[in-house]
Amino acid sequence: MKLLRDTWLLFSWSVKGTLRSPVWAIIGLFQPLCYLFLFGPLLQPLSNVPGFPPGGAATVFTPGVMIMMGVFGTIFSGFGLLMELRSGFIERLRITPLSRLALPLGRILRDILLLLIQGLLLVLLALPLGVHVNLAGLALVLGLLILLGLCLASCGYGLALVLRDENALSSFLNTLILPIFLLSGITLPLTLAPPILRTLGNVNPLAYAVNAARALFLGQIASAQVVEGFIITGVLALLALFWVTRAFQKATA
Repeated sequence: MKLLRDTWLLFSWSVKGTLRSPVWAIIGLFQPLCYLFLFGPLLQPLSNVPGFPPGGAATVFTPGVMIMMGVFGTIFSGFGLLMELRSGFIERLRITPLSRLALPLGRILRDILLLLIQGLLLVLLALPLGVHVNLAGLALVLGLLILLGLCLASCGYGLALVLRDENALSSFLNTLILPIFLLSGITLPLTLAPPILRTLGNVNPLAYAVNAARALFLGQIASAQVVEGFIITGVLALLALFWVTRAFQKATA
């Protein structure tokens, strides 16, 4: 009960901070919408090419954009934590009886809530483009986003606590994310890629989340791609949560 109470307190505090300054939440939705409306239509001529996934360009691209939103909307959350470190806020937590697990959980749950709201808005805005959504599949995609947000927000906060510098964090994340993003099949399905890129994509955890989201949009709930996506993302989320909890414990020890 103490963990739940402490997590709720930090979650409420984080949500109030977001409501006081919602501009970043709006900006976080802007980039995915640009991809959806300005890049997505370019895939339409490719929808009949052999190797392009079934369902049409909009139905293939929209779940990929949701996963992209999950990446960019959570992995950079550590920058806010760096401001708190510099202001001494994290240092003051040392004298509080707050649960050390609640320290990252309160922030991560705020990030996940924001991600889910943005994801639902994205789907609603994609409907005029001709996207077809299986409702049960959409609910599971949101569950996949929760796991992805848990994983990447934990990584973002953990890296912030390790690096403790905005320039170092920005350089590291941008260097890491670019190849992962390109080899995930978000912009162009990896089924259209040459064999070497498909092989590299097989070791990219994000590619499994993208494939699972696309299968769920088509209603293929029991497919192997969905099972793989949830297992890989779930295991990585637990490992990342364990790591960031240890990082917060050291920071407030």
